[in-house]
Amino acid sequence: MDRRWRDVGVLVAALFAVNVIARLIIRFGFEGDDTTADRVSLAMFAVIGLILAVVAFRWGRRRPLADWAADMALVVLIAMVLTVLIGPLLIGHNPFAGGAPTFFAQIWLYLLASGAGVLIGYLVLTALGRDYRSWQLKRYAEVKAAKPRRVVRR
Repeated sequence: MDRRWRDVGVLVAALFAVNVIARLIIRFGFEGDDTTADRVSLAMFAVIGLILAVVAFRWGRRRPLADWAADMALVVLIAMVLTVLIGPLLIGHNPFAGGAPTFFAQIWLYLLASGAGVLIGYLVLTALGRDYRSWQLKRYAEVKAAKPRRVVRR
């Protein structure tokens, strides 16, 4: 159980770190250039999706979907709150400075990128037949095939 929460905390920290790095790159490298800042933000969301795809692939091999999906939802929720509310404060901006449309656009983009990453990771895992459920079905088939046939005497 300890390892489970440690994994969740490390993943939240990694996702938040990606956001902070992207914000620092935009702040110090491309302060006035909106198109480059948009590209850095898009790259940040792609990296977040890629990280979550890899984690979904790894967690899906070891644990049932119901176990790791709840952890993944918690990770995405906490990381999103940190990204939207705490991230701007770290570089000296107000989280609500852009108004409600910008604030909610950040939330929707984060949910879209993270959801796409998790879905792609799990679909690739399932397509390769390496998910937890496929492994269980394979073991069940092997056990059923390995049992000797009963001889019925009359």
